[in-house]
Amino acid sequence: MSEDPEERTLGMLCHLLALCGLVMPFGGNILGPLVLWLVKKEGMPFVDDQGKESLNFQISVTIYGVGAALLYITGIDIVLCGALGVFWLVMVIIATVAANKGERYRYPLTIRLLK
Repeated sequence: MSEDPEERTLGMLCHLLALCGLVMPFGGNILGPLVLWLVKKEGMPFVDDQGKESLNFQISVTIYGVGAALLYITGIDIVLCGALGVFWLVMVIIATVAANKGERYRYPLTIRLLK
């Protein structure tokens, strides 16, 4: 739990910047959190933690999205892409609210690439 308001705000932005993917597809969801994390990870443990968590989730969702798109192309499961998008949006909003409260949020179904 972070008590510093600036750290909480920046930790929240690590999650919220993933919404850049709605404006800039194909990497925007990763680029926003990555830039903030790289700039602020030194000296701000909460931002370091939440930045890594956000990046891990965004990379995981991108991997899942590629798999879902491959299934979509083959016609096996048309609903999967939409469900993944809704899941992504809801999880980003939940993580943003939790980080704003100073809580260290952990996304479900995340591949932990950055530790």
